[in-house]
Amino acid sequence: MASERDNFDLSGPRNLHNLDWNDPSHRRIVAGALVQAVYVLERDRQEKRQSPQDALAPAWWTFFHYNPVQIMVDKVEGSIFGAVFERAENEKHQTNIPRSVVAFRGSILKPETLRTDLKLDLVLITNGLHKTPRFDFALGAVRSAIAKHGHCKVWVAGHSLGAAFAMLAARKLCEDEGLVLESYLFNPPFASAPLERIKNEKVKLGFHVAHSFVTAGLAMAVIGKTQDGSDRDAFAALSSWTPNLYVNPADDICSGYVGYFGNRERIHGMGFGVGRIDDFAARHSINESIMAAFGKESKASYLIPSAKLTLNLGPSPDFKRAHGIHQWWSPDLQFRCTLFRLPASKT
Repeated sequence: MASERDNFDLSGPRNLHNLDWNDPSHRRIVAGALVQAVYVLERDRQEKRQSPQDALAPAWWTFFHYNPVQIMVDKVEGSIFGAVFERAENEKHQTNIPRSVVAFRGSILKPETLRTDLKLDLVLITNGLHKTPRFDFALGAVRSAIAKHGHCKVWVAGHSLGAAFAMLAARKLCEDEGLVLESYLFNPPFASAPLERIKNEKVKLGFHVAHSFVTAGLAMAVIGKTQDGSDRDAFAALSSWTPNLYVNPADDICSGYVGYFGNRERIHGMGFGVGRIDDFAARHSINESIMAAFGKESKASYLIPSAKLTLNLGPSPDFKRAHGIHQWWSPDLQFRCTLFRLPASKT
């Protein structure tokens, strides 16, 4: 039996008839719905809902006048993990409407996808997602969309594991070619201890500072032996890219971004050079330094200099609600959006 959450008429943003492309909330909803379309595409495949009468996925893109022009299929298990959507209507006078949206789903813990998705989740934790065949496929799809429409007309979007793929693709294109893609990253993974669970703000800040000192110390030791500063240059090159991050503080998978960006101002007010150390630590991870010390490549792609961070401030009774993508088009969504930019490093 089909899940209610896959049914656009029951769970989709079907009240958004008067779409205003200048409204950031409307843009967020479109991006989120197209990511959900990829989830439903895969569940349609798994549950053999292939006929036009049974398939639930099309409603998630036709409502916004998009069509899938490329479906990304995992070569190992045959699952659908992404799609390239193109706008059916080309409003030439509207410069802010994306002609193409490249969207990626997160993990689906069902028998057909469990093994491969969990394996990729583990690869994500060890910062090796950029070396996987799925990423190569994803990056190729984004490049093709850019070649067809230009980077200013292409969005990338993803949820959870899919947000990591979208972030990696946009980051690489910015670092290597200076292309800035509008990016919508829902519940993007941040590999860190769940410090947001600590209720005492002073204790939480203390843990953050301690973590920064350890991270900076390890990174300095490794850089002195194995690196030439190119990583710092790559981080600085990302300053022109400001992705939209959608984070629920109750979701341990993505809540690290709350402290990563939110604690900077307070830490800089401490004096004694603590701010400079924290800025340096923001460009590195402990895992990355340990792997580099052993001569192994590791890339903490979740560390970025800028973001428009949107927090869901509403109640989340369980992990499923806190991590789910449906929250981002809920009509009673309570959110706060803040622009963060880390200062340039002189270290």
